[in-house]
Parts: sequence; structure tokens; C-alpha cells
Amino acid sequence: MAHPMVVTKSAKSVTSVSPEQEPASDLANVTTQELYRELLGRFHEDPHRDGLLATPSRVEKSMEFLTKGYTQDPTKILRGALFDVDYDEMVIVKDIEMFSLCEHHMLPFWGRVHVAYIPNGKVIGLSKIPRLIDVFARRLQVQERVTRQIADAIQEAIEPQGVGVVIEARHMCMMMRGVEKQQSATVTSAMVGCFREQPTRAEFLSLVRQPAAGI
Repeated sequence: MAHPMVVTKSAKSVTSVSPEQEPASDLANVTTQELYRELLGRFHEDPHRDGLLATPSRVEKSMEFLTKGYTQDPTKILRGALFDVDYDEMVIVKDIEMFSLCEHHMLPFWGRVHVAYIPNGKVIGLSKIPRLIDVFARRLQVQERVTRQIADAIQEAIEPQGVGVVIEARHMCMMMRGVEKQQSATVTSAMVGCFREQPTRAEFLSLVRQPAAGI
């Protein structure tokens, strides 16, 4: 098998190097804060000026928070509050705020999530649904995937008759760069089980559109 060709800058010569001889990346020993400090310099900024001295530390903490969903177990969160209930009508938790980061540009997208399910002997503690959304939203995401992940996690945890999820969101990657369309919104849905049937889907979408009167 032919070995990869490496061009050395000093001599401009071409050398054959086998994969096991390739040098380890220098980035392995660089801290996250040092990486952010280097980026500031590459943005033609002075990372040593007063306003930017603590920026690498702040950004590191911010990204740890915004991506902490990778270290959380959605199944564990849901199964920590399951209750046996004799109820087989639709349960909806709607207008749940969501903030996430687009995996393509690492820019925010945010909006509202509406979740519904029809129990099959068990219900989920209401606060666990927003917590579940945060687990998946606090990762690098695309809206289509996070919509499906929320629905699948509920289906797996309690095996209801069906689950419906709708997300309405705005994406900064479309608003502050690229096409720069300020009023555009993206709507995605995931329907599982009986929510794929038109009457159930229609009831869910109708209830989502209604304002929460008197609340």
C-alpha cells in the first residue's frame, strides 16, 4: 500500500511517511482557553487587551454549559419520574422555550417546542419534558434531528400509544449571515404511533395553535 506524501516547508522536499510515523497533533496538549486565545488573534484582535483577557475562560465555561447535553442521559431523566395512571387521553406540554446551537455554523437557533403523548398506563412528570428537551438542545444540533430525538426518547421510556413533537424556531445562521432573512421561521414535526393517524395529528396541531386562555 502506498504511504501518504508529506511536504516539509523547510526543504520543500517530498517524503514518504507511513501512518505509524506521522507526528501526533500538537493540539492534543493545548488547552481550550489557549485555542480560543489563538482564535482571537486570528480574528485580528488583541487577546491581551482588557476586554478580552478573560474571554477565553468565559467562552470555555459558556460552551461547557451549551453542550452539557452530551454528558446527560435522557432515559435516566425520564425514568426518574414515571407514574402509573389510569388516563388514556392526550397530554400536551406546549410553548416550551428551547435554545440550541446549529452544528453547521455553531450559531444559535431558538424557539418553542410542543410535546404531546397519549399514555398507555404511565405518565411522565411534567417537569421532565422540558428537562428532556434541554438534554438534546444543549448539543450541536439540527432542528430536524432534535425533533425526532425528543419523540423517540419519550416513546422508548414509557411506550405510550403515540407521541407528537413540533418545534418552531428561528436560526441565526439564516438571519445574521448567509441569506439574512430576518422573518423566516422553521417548523419541524415528529409523529410516532397513533399520532401518524390523521384524527390524532389534527387534534394535536389544533390544540397547539390555540392560545392558553386565562393562563
